[in-house]
Amino acid sequence: MNRIHCIEHVAFETPGRIADWVVERGHSFATTRVYDGEPFPALDAFDSLVLMGGPMGVHDDERFPWLREEKRLIEAALGADRRVLGVCLGAQLVAQVLGARVYRNRFKEIGWFPVYATAAGHAQWKLPKEFWAFHWHGDAFDLPKEAVHLAKSAACEHQMFAAGTKVLGIQFHLEVTHAGIGEMLLNGAGDLGEGPYMQTAAAMTAANSHAASVHAHLDAVLDRWVSA
Repeated sequence: MNRIHCIEHVAFETPGRIADWVVERGHSFATTRVYDGEPFPALDAFDSLVLMGGPMGVHDDERFPWLREEKRLIEAALGADRRVLGVCLGAQLVAQVLGARVYRNRFKEIGWFPVYATAAGHAQWKLPKEFWAFHWHGDAFDLPKEAVHLAKSAACEHQMFAAGTKVLGIQFHLEVTHAGIGEMLLNGAGDLGEGPYMQTAAAMTAANSHAASVHAHLDAVLDRWVSA
């Protein structure tokens, strides 16, 4: 059994399918909800750390002082050879702690858009060469030093990376559910607008049939991650 601890930054970006996968595989699952002021876990309290998304950015330490503590936790987890998985904001935090630059992307990418696996992503992590995924981000990151580039999209070159086999950063949302998309649309309506990689709320909802296939891709990635 793997002790998995999840950090949630806002109530409307939940672990979604990740939580279901944990139950199905028989792992234990604990959660810290920083938006409710819950304390971060001690390093010896988990084997694997999952960092979810949120509308804040990695440079917003003044507005969200807990970001400093979270970065220290990530650094400690990496130093202790724990498994670490970052999703969206979580991936950006992992990239920054690993020394990579995090910055405003040229385009916001919001909605269902294709993702393209690199050769390493396809061969090592069993990602399809092309698949649809849900996106909701305006920031991007450089590839951390010695990390392996696993996936990209037309709007964003670095969509997924691995540092060894225990550390993963995923910019897109394989974990998202129909209900989760509804919550993101409700709480993130101010992010929507015009752009080449921006779907309407109606288009996002209509494309929810992609969720089942992305969950299969997520399960395969998580199975490999915890077996590392």
